[in-house]
Amino acid sequence: MPFKEKTIDQLIRETWLSISKYYNHVASQYGGSMSIGFTLLNIDPHEGTPSTTLPLKMGMKMTSLSRTLKRMEELGLIYKEKNPKDARSVIIKLTDLGSEMRHKAKETVLVFNDYITKHLGDERITELRESLETINRICQQNQVKHHKS
Repeated sequence: MPFKEKTIDQLIRETWLSISKYYNHVASQYGGSMSIGFTLLNIDPHEGTPSTTLPLKMGMKMTSLSRTLKRMEELGLIYKEKNPKDARSVIIKLTDLGSEMRHKAKETVLVFNDYITKHLGDERITELRESLETINRICQQNQVKHHKS
């Protein structure tokens, strides 16, 4: 029997694609992308971030992040310095342009969140956060048990 309603994962995926499309549209006005904005937001604006910890902060693998970092370096948003604490890694630091773009990315995220909160209200936002955190925790702990009906 076909589903009459969309599944939870389908709703989450469609919503994330819509959010991603929105962020990419805004970022394209500044010559960037959602991926670049997300990366900028995860780089410490004052101290920089070690290349070895950045993917962990972002929930990614370094191989997935390498292309974005290369593009960001080409655009003059970041530069790399030797890590004095670990010779195997570098510190990713923001240029002045990178700091400016980070500020715009942060502003975009805050505007989006404020807009959604105004439309849903604080109570529904709290419920949404709690629900998504629970789903995430269940998935991370691999608690979903597959069984046949």
